[in-house]
Amino acid sequence: MQTNFSLAQLADPQTARSEQVLRACVHCGFCTATCPTYVLLGDELDSPRGRIYLIKEMLENDRPATVEVAKHVDRCLSCLSCMSTCPSGVHYMHLIDHARDHVEKTYKRPLADRLTRALLARVLPSRALFRLAIGGAMLARPFAGLFEAIPGMKPIAAMLRLAPARPATRSASESVRRFAPEGARRARVALLDGCAQPVLRPEIDEAAIRLLTRMGVEIVRPVGGGCCGSLTHHMGKEEPALANARANVDAWWREIEGEGLDAIIVTTSGCGTTIKDYGHMLRTDPAYAERAARVSALARDVSEFLAERELPVPVIPAGIRVAYHSACSLQHGQRVRTAPKTLLAGVGFTVLEPAEGHLCCGSAGTYNILQPEIAGRLRERKVANIERTLPQVVAAGNIGCMTQIGGGTALPVVHTVELLDWATGGPSPAGLERLPFAVAAE
Repeated sequence: MQTNFSLAQLADPQTARSEQVLRACVHCGFCTATCPTYVLLGDELDSPRGRIYLIKEMLENDRPATVEVAKHVDRCLSCLSCMSTCPSGVHYMHLIDHARDHVEKTYKRPLADRLTRALLARVLPSRALFRLAIGGAMLARPFAGLFEAIPGMKPIAAMLRLAPARPATRSASESVRRFAPEGARRARVALLDGCAQPVLRPEIDEAAIRLLTRMGVEIVRPVGGGCCGSLTHHMGKEEPALANARANVDAWWREIEGEGLDAIIVTTSGCGTTIKDYGHMLRTDPAYAERAARVSALARDVSEFLAERELPVPVIPAGIRVAYHSACSLQHGQRVRTAPKTLLAGVGFTVLEPAEGHLCCGSAGTYNILQPEIAGRLRERKVANIERTLPQVVAAGNIGCMTQIGGGTALPVVHTVELLDWATGGPSPAGLERLPFAVAAE
């Protein structure tokens, strides 16, 4: 694609990177076939190619974002399916991230939208505030229908419906900073502290800790770490996102320079995609560029790390039917596609792959709150494809997907690492105890 940026514009690192991305695009349109919003809506401007044209015109002409541009940029899920499809290697992720930053700085959203986004950006990255919010949402859930009827309040209704039915729990090991390996130490890793997942499903990290320590892995959770920054990053709020990134780099760097780390383990694939991009996000910060690149190189999804090692011997009956949902952030963002399925099959599960596995479930960070109608249609499509495989349980590697899919099916939806832990000696994941095989397996 031909571009016409001035030298002055290209002096800005973000614009220079966006120009590189734009120049790689050859207008082929392959991306339209795998873009969830284009598949649903059939609007060229709701495809990656259409958004690329809108973003190019906006950036080249130094124009503030318009209502039209903001609408179509906001509708992008950042599922990155287009990047898996693109034959030209267009790094759409960096372009849409720049566009969101530009929209946030130049476009004045309606008041209700501004307040909703500010609330999400403040509450979700904080465990304490998120726990309080869940308690409030449980009380307000009966009024979701009323909020939906008020103009601009549909995101609030979506938040209430997504809130868990039970109070947010706290893991007994939440404040523990080191977990000793069983037997001889074979590796030393850091585990992302995170924000929303430890509140919604603390048992995910608990399962990862049990499994890894059984395999001789020492785990540390350094003081000072926390939210990866992806939630605010995908809303175009760059400063808080970069602050989170720097805090994590600082925390992990102390361990890297101390006893050293073999990997930084992430159990939420949406976070993993962002952490693996810290080197790019902080490339212009002289105090952090080199360290951020090192951190990105060490980041591993838990399934990646486990796939490089031998799991303990399985102790449950073989043949349990597991529908594997490949989170977009894992299959498209990190290109981790076979490891989770290979691991599950290796411990005896029958792995089922639903149709249209490349299409997003509609979660996408805060997308199912900010774009509830589109997210709802994607969830219905995803759940229908999953249920057609007749599984006994659904496995996924991302808390957002688990919450989204779980809201549309009666099937138990658990994290891949929970199943791997259970299969090799851990407790049965929540929801599986009511199924016949859970009793026989324990």
